[in-house]
Amino acid sequence: MPRSYDASGAPEAPVALDALLRQYEGAGEPLSCEPVAQGLLNRGYHLATTSGRYFLKHHLDGDSDAITHQHGAIARLAALGLPVAPPLADTDGRTVVVIGGGCYALHPWVDGRHRDGAQLSCAQSRRLGALLGLVHTCLERVMLQSPVPEAEARVESADPTDTFELIEELLGLARASRPRDTFDELAEHRLLERRALLERHAHRRPEAGAEPATGWVHGDFHPLNLLYRGAEPAAIIDWDRLGVQPRAEEAVRAAAIFFVRPRGTLELSKVRPYARAYRAATGATPDELAAAVHRVWWERLNDFWMLRWRYQLRDRRADPQFPAAAALSVWWTREYEAVCDAFTG
Repeated sequence: MPRSYDASGAPEAPVALDALLRQYEGAGEPLSCEPVAQGLLNRGYHLATTSGRYFLKHHLDGDSDAITHQHGAIARLAALGLPVAPPLADTDGRTVVVIGGGCYALHPWVDGRHRDGAQLSCAQSRRLGALLGLVHTCLERVMLQSPVPEAEARVESADPTDTFELIEELLGLARASRPRDTFDELAEHRLLERRALLERHAHRRPEAGAEPATGWVHGDFHPLNLLYRGAEPAAIIDWDRLGVQPRAEEAVRAAAIFFVRPRGTLELSKVRPYARAYRAATGATPDELAAAVHRVWWERLNDFWMLRWRYQLRDRRADPQFPAAAALSVWWTREYEAVCDAFTG
């Protein structure tokens, strides 16, 4: 069996740490290894050794070439001065170590904490928008020679016909859930509410021919993937979804996560300086942001990934996010013009 350690000597990490650390010069001997994140894509561990502290990432997809490609992008972004934490290279110069069929990467440990929009001032919100804009413009430089994945570059809006079918399926699962709890009741209420909204707004589906400007993006820019040290960003982490997507949509999508309030409204007073800074950093026009707002609004109106996790995958990790996220779609529809104005004004 692979050996690993936590502070008490109990097994935690999914790999023989002593064998892994021997592949890195000066990494020391393992002292503890404790999980710090349980994501759908990967697993992360806080690894302490006799020589220091590290972040050990277990890449579950096992595509070492794709992971190495991501690592190269992170290293080039670091060279441009972005706050990132590139992985360490082993004695052979590789940033991905394969042991027992698993892919692992060792990163320097970054002390910091996550901050959502409620913890950011308007000035810090402005800096956040400028930071994401810098990410996009720097990615444009460092990924210049990287081929654009054709499947990723295509953008298709959700078909409400498919959404209606999904709503019926999820309604059946929510109603059949036993023992029934308050979450199931809320899920049923929101599904019925969303179905009514879609029936009224199906004609507003984004036009198929209106393709937005695409480019390389982080792919998952939200509070849990940004570490702060004091008031300043210390590291943008988790680049697993690096890819080619509509850039302005990532800006809108990120704001909808950073600045959502518990009751499902957006703090538009912070969205406005964030969006202005993003536009200034990238040269994106108000029209581009308006189109992105529309597409992300439509995406949210048709998206039920949290309920799919709970009812189809039996995975309840996203349950705490559901009340605010579900309420946001309703509020956004009602306050559509105000939201668009905050991103474009």
